[in-house]
Amino acid sequence: MAMMDRIKGMLLAPRAEWPKVAAEPATVQSIYTGWIMLLGLIGPVIALALMASAPAVGITFAVGEYVNTLVGVAIAALIADVIAPSFGGTRDYVASLKLVAYAATAAWIASIALIIPILGPLVMLAGAIYSVYLLYLGVPVLKKATPDKAALYTIVLVISIIVIGYLIGRVLAAIGFGMGMGAQRLGGF
Repeated sequence: MAMMDRIKGMLLAPRAEWPKVAAEPATVQSIYTGWIMLLGLIGPVIALALMASAPAVGITFAVGEYVNTLVGVAIAALIADVIAPSFGGTRDYVASLKLVAYAATAAWIASIALIIPILGPLVMLAGAIYSVYLLYLGVPVLKKATPDKAALYTIVLVISIIVIGYLIGRVLAAIGFGMGMGAQRLGGF
């Protein structure tokens, strides 16, 4: 499936798109190279452009944010996989990675708006909230969690993603990458 069609499906018709995502064969590598590494680059590139007057800081920050995204998505998928049985779901790391990666679509696309002063952060917040909704819709489809437990599963996973993003951001800041703003990116969201 073409990337633009998938983006459009995730953003405009997610209930119809999640079963398509679930049915597609995938590997960790194909999800990373075909989705995460591409869409996860949007925010760091925008950040780099916004920090053009201080290129060294911009590059350092952008690299930190990109690493936060790549590592954060993998860890979030691992947590989604490990907690699935507690919510009536099944373990399958590739399905968990699909869930986290495709749910992050709205946040990644919304990060384009960061180039617009004042309005950009609000659009980014809306994108992050919509990504949580996408996650909620995807949990029963990809993780087979029972519908009555999907909301709690989503809440636990989102809290985990926030904590992961914060911790990765702190580690990256401690070693000189980023600005310790991992919590704002929510581990890729």
